[in-house]
Amino acid sequence: MLYLRRREFITLFGGAAAWPLAASAQQGAMPVIGFLNTQSLGVFAYLVAGFRRGLREAGYVEDRNVAVEYRWAENQYERLPALAADLVRRQVAVIAATGGSLSTLAAKSATPTIPIVFLLGDVDPVRAGFVASINRPGGNITGVSVLFSTLGAKRLELLHELAPNVGVIGMLVNPNVPDTETQLRDAQGAARALGLKLRIESASTEDEIAAALGALVRQEAGALLVGADPFLTSRIDQLVALTAHYALPAIYPYRDLPGAGGLMSYGPNLADSYRQAGIYAGLILKGAKPADLPVLQPTKWEFVINLKTAKTLGVDIPPKLLVFADEVIE
Repeated sequence: MLYLRRREFITLFGGAAAWPLAASAQQGAMPVIGFLNTQSLGVFAYLVAGFRRGLREAGYVEDRNVAVEYRWAENQYERLPALAADLVRRQVAVIAATGGSLSTLAAKSATPTIPIVFLLGDVDPVRAGFVASINRPGGNITGVSVLFSTLGAKRLELLHELAPNVGVIGMLVNPNVPDTETQLRDAQGAARALGLKLRIESASTEDEIAAALGALVRQEAGALLVGADPFLTSRIDQLVALTAHYALPAIYPYRDLPGAGGLMSYGPNLADSYRQAGIYAGLILKGAKPADLPVLQPTKWEFVINLKTAKTLGVDIPPKLLVFADEVIE
């Protein structure tokens, strides 16, 4: 997945006038990046690795010439404002606000001056008021925008291709994320167009996920659409186990999840999006201003199928889907 020509950005901004906090950090001690996330390191370690790869591409290696202070909300969103305020007190040079719009909102509320690099999947950054425009963000905020709410229709279409005789599709959403209603409208419109019934269950805890899938099966859902939400997808092991228990084929929003046992996904490579956020954090440390760094957006969505999981579920993948897939895990 390509968002920008990385070398052009590094060349362009490498000698730019330094953003004040980044400059002061570089002139003295090792610069510090604050990393704020809604979830936990245990489930997002591979995304942190992507962020570190981006930093390296921009010329920074953690604990060698840059330090990173990590703050994890552990799915307790009410903790985010205090965690962001703590990073501001720490006088970090950049805040990487990841895991959705709530971390970005907390960082934005905590500081009008420290540069913020977001990674959003649940809101439009312009409509949310984080940036003035995609090409010229203005202010102290920029980042990577992966708008998942518009992809539910395509995922539903792929599920229908997989199981054309299934008339009832279950959808699992987290009611605590900002764009749940947008995701639901998108999926409901697609379900009507395809002549399908959509059954919706909400979950924001581990126990609620188990209860929700049981309820969907009782409602005769024959396939599952998992909503785009950091918490739900952080529970991939639980979802894989439950869908196997119920023999329920499911499609996920992130390209990375079939590698963890999910059946199918349609969406971006999330680890690569974190890499792009790492590059932006590094560019800001080199002197780039967030106001001048355009918000990055995916140029390609990828469809991935895990044939091992299909065998476990007893699902035959139609040849048409195998041809369409960008990657097939065997």
